[in-house]
Amino acid sequence: MSAISSPAKATPISNPLLIGDGLPPFGEIEATHVVPGIEQLLKELSQALARLEETLADKLQSTTPITWEDTVTPLTAITERLSWSWGIVGHLMGVKNSAELRSAYERVQPQLVQFSNQVGQSQTVYQALKQLRSGADWSHLASAQQRIVEAALRDAELSGVGLSGEPKEKFNQIQQSLAELSTQFSNHVLDATKAFSLMLTQPEEIAGLPPSLLSLTAQSARDAGEPNATAEAGPWRITLDMPSYVPFLRHSQRRDLREQLYRASITRASSGDLDNTPLIEKILDLRQQQAVLLGFENYAELSLARKMAPSVAAVEALMEELRSASYDAAVSELEEIKAFAQAQAASEASEETEIKQWDLPFWTERMRETQFDLNDEALRPYFPLPRVLEGLFDLAERLFGVSISAADGQAPVWHADVRYFQVADAGGGRAIAHFYLDPYSRPAEKRGGAWMDECIVRARDADSVRLPVAYLVCNQSPPVDGKPSLMTFREVETLFHEFGHGLQHMLTQVDYAGAAGINNVEWDAVELPSQFMENWCYDRDTLFGIARHYETGEPLPEADYQKLLAARHFMTGSAILRQVNFGSLDMALHAQYQPGGSESIWAIRDRIAKTTAVMEPLPEDATLCSFGHIFSGGYAAGYYSYFWAEVLSADAFSAFEEAGLDDEEKVAAIGRRFRETVLALGGSRHPMIVFKAFRGREPSTQALLRHRGLVTAA
Repeated sequence: MSAISSPAKATPISNPLLIGDGLPPFGEIEATHVVPGIEQLLKELSQALARLEETLADKLQSTTPITWEDTVTPLTAITERLSWSWGIVGHLMGVKNSAELRSAYERVQPQLVQFSNQVGQSQTVYQALKQLRSGADWSHLASAQQRIVEAALRDAELSGVGLSGEPKEKFNQIQQSLAELSTQFSNHVLDATKAFSLMLTQPEEIAGLPPSLLSLTAQSARDAGEPNATAEAGPWRITLDMPSYVPFLRHSQRRDLREQLYRASITRASSGDLDNTPLIEKILDLRQQQAVLLGFENYAELSLARKMAPSVAAVEALMEELRSASYDAAVSELEEIKAFAQAQAASEASEETEIKQWDLPFWTERMRETQFDLNDEALRPYFPLPRVLEGLFDLAERLFGVSISAADGQAPVWHADVRYFQVADAGGGRAIAHFYLDPYSRPAEKRGGAWMDECIVRARDADSVRLPVAYLVCNQSPPVDGKPSLMTFREVETLFHEFGHGLQHMLTQVDYAGAAGINNVEWDAVELPSQFMENWCYDRDTLFGIARHYETGEPLPEADYQKLLAARHFMTGSAILRQVNFGSLDMALHAQYQPGGSESIWAIRDRIAKTTAVMEPLPEDATLCSFGHIFSGGYAAGYYSYFWAEVLSADAFSAFEEAGLDDEEKVAAIGRRFRETVLALGGSRHPMIVFKAFRGREPSTQALLRHRGLVTAA
């Protein structure tokens, strides 16, 4: 199926970014295509928008009723055409970053913002949508269509459609500046992460490091120009990339090196040419100005206008409920670790008894090993990526009735490690979706973290259905020394999480792109399917379907499974409190910070930490300078969304627990209901309506607290 009635393209296409539909031809796209391609596209789309406005203006002046086909269909054609091309560029910025691509991206970004403002602030389109909403045909539109129109009207209002003159000009200037600052922030973090490394050469420097990390860091040294580096003899290159950084802090016996690495991480992008501090202050200032221009008291209120949470007070109430439930536990956990470390130090006649931030991961891991006889590194051989994928796909078939198979070679890819898969209805059914999987860390060109993004969104025309395609991106340990990617249990959970996002995108049954998949789903509900999927990592049938030794094929020993279950709630108070700290800090910065006021961003950070952290941040801690979620991602005044959605996801999973996880028939029936509601309905209905359609009632926080080990089951 071709893109929905896209605007006519001029002349034969020589630029792959102007194709406009189908799978992106990654093998043909170069950075040199970005500027001419996007500039040509914006010219064509501006003309299409002008034609649409002219048509709508004539209809508004006449007595002719405004219809869906008059407004939303052509508007969708314009926005989808832009999303296809610009989405490819944005995707490559995340997974194939380069100086040439950055330069091109930054050159055309202002034109993109200008065009987006032009669309969002079109009075003609806005008035036509208002007339459509109040017209006689409104009641005949499907709920998905009505939600799309309502969202378009709201987004127009939040895009400044009601502004004129100097306020409008100022608003548009702010939009431009925020887009540029967000890109700069992200680039600074990537560059600062790449700029730091420790090259270790002596055996005593690697004391305590597991074989998997030695192999990874020797490979990193080879990539950095040490062709003879080996896991056995070094040198070993330690970086701030998570697969290197996290296990080093957990296992290195060299306290001085742990401190060096920790300090490098918390001061990333906080000095010199890469200093994000002035960018943060400018971003917060501009967001506040933007909110005031639109009639809000602060940016937090503006952000919540698009979300499920009704108010800043409601978010703060949830944060406080979780803070009060976790704080005492976190304090006790820290005291336990201190006592454990001191006992160990005493037995080893060591003088190092004061726990510092760089000691916590190390001693936490030692205490976890002692209490549960559980070693994350020892479990890696049981989680080879190919087997984990097989088990994950089996779970998807068991729950949702879909069959997933490799389709490598059927789609162009941006890196040799990228896989391509087909999703079909089980039992030899028709294909219903596809997805790319880019699993491994590539710190030189790929930003950190893990995410799902849209490649192609489901839509229907008169003849056929356009099938959705997703990008699933992780940053897990790559294959080294001839072994497959051997995953930590946390990396397994991360893969399940992103796959949950992918399922909502791919299993949607909504035929209108504006509400298909994750589109038009309130941001604080969009984590429901992803967090829901994480729960299955602890389910017996699921885990034993995944965990098999990569060499022998032996299943994970039962004793290790029981240890995983026992350790699930280890340090849970600290884990919750850490997220509460992030969510509360994000909300305070966007609701309370006043540029030039009496309280700096760091003072707010310290104030929030007094009640949401059990160790004071170091004076030089500048973690805000790498907090990409809120300064270069979509979580500004929305980081709380992880908890808001976890209330929903935990309660959703409890439906399976109540039925009995070992009752295959009931689990399958509830799984199909989850598919038919949460996964199928996407943004066609309000998330609370969707949740109640699945669960039969509104959600409760009790399941979340129980899953996190803070309350016991009734």
